[in-house]
Amino acid sequence: MRKFAGLLVFGLLLVFVFAGCSKEPTPEDRFAEYIALWKQQKFAKMYDYLSNDAKEKITKEEFTSRYQKIYEDLQITDLKIDFKRPKKDKKEDQEQARYSFNAKMNSIAGTIQFTQKAQLQKEERDNKKNWYVDWNTEYIFPKLQEGDTIGLSTITPKRGEILDRNGSGLAANGQVYEVGVVAGKLAASEIDPLASLLKMTPEQINKALSASWVKPGLFVPLKKVSMEDKDRVAQLIALGPVQTRKVDARIYPYKEAAAQLVGYVGAITADELAKRKDKGYTSQDVIGKRGLEQVLDEELKGESGVKIIIKKKGNFDDVVLAEKPVVDGKDVKLTIDADLQEVIYAELSAEIGGADAANSAGGAPAGTAAAMNPVNGETLALVSSPSFDPNQASLGFSADEWKALQEDARQPLTTRFTQGYAPGSVMKPITAAVGLTSGAVNPEEQVAILGPKWQKDKSWGGYFVTRVHVGTEPVNLEKALVFSDNIYFAQSALKIGKDAFTDGLKKFGFEEKFDFPYPLATSTIGDLGSEIALADSGYGQGQIQMSIVHLLASYTPFVNNGNMIKPILLDTEQRTQVLKEALVSGEQAGLIAADLRKVVADASGTAHRAEMADYPLAGKTGTAEIKQKQGETGTENGWFIAYNTNVPSLMIAMMVEDVEGRGGSQIPVEKVKNIYMKLR
Repeated sequence: MRKFAGLLVFGLLLVFVFAGCSKEPTPEDRFAEYIALWKQQKFAKMYDYLSNDAKEKITKEEFTSRYQKIYEDLQITDLKIDFKRPKKDKKEDQEQARYSFNAKMNSIAGTIQFTQKAQLQKEERDNKKNWYVDWNTEYIFPKLQEGDTIGLSTITPKRGEILDRNGSGLAANGQVYEVGVVAGKLAASEIDPLASLLKMTPEQINKALSASWVKPGLFVPLKKVSMEDKDRVAQLIALGPVQTRKVDARIYPYKEAAAQLVGYVGAITADELAKRKDKGYTSQDVIGKRGLEQVLDEELKGESGVKIIIKKKGNFDDVVLAEKPVVDGKDVKLTIDADLQEVIYAELSAEIGGADAANSAGGAPAGTAAAMNPVNGETLALVSSPSFDPNQASLGFSADEWKALQEDARQPLTTRFTQGYAPGSVMKPITAAVGLTSGAVNPEEQVAILGPKWQKDKSWGGYFVTRVHVGTEPVNLEKALVFSDNIYFAQSALKIGKDAFTDGLKKFGFEEKFDFPYPLATSTIGDLGSEIALADSGYGQGQIQMSIVHLLASYTPFVNNGNMIKPILLDTEQRTQVLKEALVSGEQAGLIAADLRKVVADASGTAHRAEMADYPLAGKTGTAEIKQKQGETGTENGWFIAYNTNVPSLMIAMMVEDVEGRGGSQIPVEKVKNIYMKLR
């Protein structure tokens, strides 16, 4: 009896188990599964949940590709779908079920949010019953019905302008000519002359004319041309089928003079877009390619206005699904004086003479120059030469033009005012400041230095420090600066010692990243592991490297009672920020400043050519040798930095490359003097 009872219980359990296994899925469970796939945008699997009626309206391939494309084009993210499960279905044998759901998502045009009702249909497939979504297009977006399409309307923001201190446009919004032809009217004989004038190839023109959208009679744009290029435009129009129209474009009024500073804009590339895909950029954007256009691109760019539209089939009004208003870019005002920038560029890039002028592109030098107000820190000019026309760069260089720029030995694409260079003797006042502060240098001490060369002892082997000015009298700090005595400053560096010298240079900003809007190379000390390296570094050789902006900042203590003033570039920045306080005492700063005045005023001073009546300059020359080791023939860079001692509101530094045999540091001396004379 007990055995029979046990079998009965076991049998009942099996019945319950099989009943549980064979229970049909509920419609809410199926819809929950569908929503889970939707959140993951797994459209192919979603299709398997559609009812037979729904599948008759659209194929799996159409369903998947269409909605993947919509979600990608609209940049749909953070999709959230809330579905409230009912407590209990009203009927056990129902064939249909309806549920409300809330959908919310982010898109390229902002938030899209809606409430919709879904209907599920019970259907039998493969001898099994299950629930399937009676899908329609409005599940994806409200009011999206069969035959409707999704469209994007974009409003391009006005790019912010880059202005100088007086409001003059360094990078401005203007107009250019867009040159094109009327499709079907260009004769074969006109293609070659047209290609030549537009600096295109015939193949490029034919490709543009054979684009899929081109139809006879339509205007086909080929290239943009500056409105200043009047002769070329006249020749183009003379070809007959060529037409021009004015279009908005970025223009650069100061051309080569400010090209490296400002840079230019161009169409965004696929790689650039991939890096910025999360920052609101689109394939239609132009972005900064160089200079401040690139550095400040996000601020200048603004935000595109975007509208997502459901274009209704028939004569019904379109429905706006989401809209983000356009936000124009911000103007950026600099402390730069565009007129001074132009004057300095013209002087720096002017040809120079000399025995080797023929070897340097007709005597036109390569180099860099910068200017600042040493009292309040305003950067007034940042110049690099040779340069290029940013207007042409923005409109598009031809392949030959771009190749010529890249292969030019003088490297016109290099932004020299950001680079580090061996400073040569313009380093000596900094060494003097470090020596005075540490107590290793006594300005009154007369150092006996005989002959044109010196070495500490025989352990230096064949290495000597050499000097240009050879005298028989002992040398003090004043004479060492006036005559630019390498041996005096080599000995001073050795007296200071490696650790104190390194510490002193770091206080002057070496090995420290400059907080400056335009990224600058960090000025470096290099290896001071040997006495020779330390001695050479004392007069600006060795492995010392400085940017020209850092050089200007390093001289500000001599006009500010020992305080280094922070260089600024943006007009919104605070003036007269003390970057380094009390690098030298006020007395020591005055002492060095007086000596720098004598470098120009003294008839024996290395910068005496810059002396002008009623316009007293103080400054320092420098010649940096660029070679692998002593005894080799290398190149020389010439330096000069100067300011007016009466009104120290303008300090100019200039470096000219390859000055050996052409005048040395006297080249920048003459050029800087010419700049001051033009500004008087």
